[in-house]
Amino acid sequence: MIFKDYYKILGLDTNKVNIDEIKIAYREQAKKYHPDVNSGDNRAEERFKDINEAYKILSEPTTRKKYDRMWNSHIGKKKSKIAKKSTENTKKTATRGEIFNALFGIENINDEGLHKNKNSKVPTQGEDIETEIPISIIEGFFGQTKKISLRTVSGKMKNFEINIPAGIRNGEKIRLIGQGKPGTNGGKNGDLLFKIKIIEEKKYKLIGADIYTDLNISPWEAVLGTKVEVDAIDETIGVYIPQGIETGEEIHISNKGYKDNKGGRGEFIIKIKIMIPKNITEKERELYRQMKKISKFNPRDL
Repeated sequence: MIFKDYYKILGLDTNKVNIDEIKIAYREQAKKYHPDVNSGDNRAEERFKDINEAYKILSEPTTRKKYDRMWNSHIGKKKSKIAKKSTENTKKTATRGEIFNALFGIENINDEGLHKNKNSKVPTQGEDIETEIPISIIEGFFGQTKKISLRTVSGKMKNFEINIPAGIRNGEKIRLIGQGKPGTNGGKNGDLLFKIKIIEEKKYKLIGADIYTDLNISPWEAVLGTKVEVDAIDETIGVYIPQGIETGEEIHISNKGYKDNKGGRGEFIIKIKIMIPKNITEKERELYRQMKKISKFNPRDL
């Protein structure tokens, strides 16, 4: 028989791969050629047996090390020569029995015994399932328990209770072990992952560990300065507005923002918006006229 390139059987071009890459490749190939999805296809059945055989060898460090020596001899160092000889219909050959003899030190194994061994089913872990949970900034800051209903792979609705820890960050995942797709051949179930999405609110906006909020003030408050109370995420803060502040300027308050996962907190950042009154009394209008007459301020000269 032709020497079997187990890496190629798993869809890998080289033996310079780690065990995780081998597992991923095995799952992809096993899913593609599984008898359940290729009913009556003898070639797919044989390919599935080869895939299990390849995974059994390459997933064990000892047998993989021995096989790699043979792979380098047949494929690695002489890859270009083998490619050339293949066009001339000359190929390096080795029986399955010879391969297993080299790997396991079993001398009297034949292809019939090996064929029987290939039929053994390899436990495969089920796939993970990921979904997204939208939460508010306040919910993320304080943490809470949420009840989620999801439709399972079998089509039935199932309830889950998710404990969201205080200070969870946007994009973090909460994992429920064994709640994903079921494994096959005795393999473990996959996991269910909930990805956190912190949504923006009308009042607060989260960037990193900093919380932003807008503060509307009047023109006279901007000119004269004032003190106002602002609702931070977990308390009310007295804030001094300096004289001459302009729209777009920011006031930064340290350690009053979102939790930073280091035992501290980000900043609470107040963005100023100067609001012009739309409806004014005649007296107010007259005061504005007087100000126009006496003021030498011209913003276009700045």
